[in-house]
Amino acid sequence: MLGKLGCLGLIVGISLPAAAQETDATVRAMAAGYKAAFTCSATFNGGKTPDQISAQELTGIYPLVAEIVPTLEARVDHKAKRVSVAYGDSLPPRISQWRPHLGCTQLPVGANAGVAANLPTVSLTVPKRNDSAPWKHIPKTYGEADNPKLKALVAKAFHDPKYGKDAFTTALLVASPDEIFIERYIDGYSHRTSQRTWSVAKSVAASVIGAAVQKGMINVKAPAAVASWQSPMDPRRGITLENLLHMASGLDSNVAGNRTDRLYIGGGRVDDTAMRTALEVPPGTRWKYANNDTLLAVRALKDAMADAMADEQAYLEFPFTALLHKIGMLDTVPEVDWGGNFVMSSQVWTTSRDLARLGVLYLQDGVWNGERILPEGWAQYVATPAPVQPVAQRASGRVNPGYG
Repeated sequence: MLGKLGCLGLIVGISLPAAAQETDATVRAMAAGYKAAFTCSATFNGGKTPDQISAQELTGIYPLVAEIVPTLEARVDHKAKRVSVAYGDSLPPRISQWRPHLGCTQLPVGANAGVAANLPTVSLTVPKRNDSAPWKHIPKTYGEADNPKLKALVAKAFHDPKYGKDAFTTALLVASPDEIFIERYIDGYSHRTSQRTWSVAKSVAASVIGAAVQKGMINVKAPAAVASWQSPMDPRRGITLENLLHMASGLDSNVAGNRTDRLYIGGGRVDDTAMRTALEVPPGTRWKYANNDTLLAVRALKDAMADAMADEQAYLEFPFTALLHKIGMLDTVPEVDWGGNFVMSSQVWTTSRDLARLGVLYLQDGVWNGERILPEGWAQYVATPAPVQPVAQRASGRVNPGYG
């Protein structure tokens, strides 16, 4: 999966299956939550302008709320770093609140701005920034490359419709551990422009889990330490962390496992959604794409740390101190729900160079500046298809392991 060159391309696209039936009031609340969340994160994580947000963040919207979102007004409070979107007369506006390091979090439906003071926060000592590390050579100009074929290939990535209808490339970077060969951005973007990673966030989640394994905090072969599953009556207590990483939990994740609307745009928590699903099949016997499995893997780390008497602050600091800041990913923002759970199935904002740094870490088998961040062989472990995962064949005949 990782070759001699680490190649990164950010392509904006959304999978849009049919959504579950919701009441009109809930749909309007979700539409307002969608606009508040995306406007907040794009403004305060990404530094994007209203025009950029309108053109690049509020397009390709879930069909469930697509017709409503454009009719709602987002009010941006730059001083409070808050976005409010009114959607009716009976309840307060939907609110998304930004904090340093943890980005934007939606308040629950019906909550007013006054409760935002209770949201999780984290205080971190940020390492000195070095935008060029770890590379010894970076082109002076975006789009510049010594290799004409590489330059032409990258240029094509921004204009070729083969990436999918209505999809477009916003940033692309090709690098090795020693050199950035080329990077290019659409107008108005730079190597400091953070973007929502969508499901690329799952790779960040797996890396955070790997860092915890390296520190001896968790064991992927052991049952996941989800506190609410620990009753002897609960068969879910047999789900291992590896089952979750493999997307083989056996849990009900709805018809479309990539849709977690109640969490992403409904102001819910991981506790209210992923943790309450029941088994459909025995753990480890079925592969099914599921945001919930990634959410639960990271939640299991939280509960394991709590079992070890670590407080919530230690959990909130962990992705930064154990991984992100270790390798210079200083523009990466993993967002949390209002209960303090990382939403690493989708809500991680980062830059092309930060993702390239993560790629370099894997090319070096988890070692950075002589320090082992990930377990030996972790790169191969996460690149190996799960035993129960069906093997899809591309038109070319090449094996496409996909997730799991």
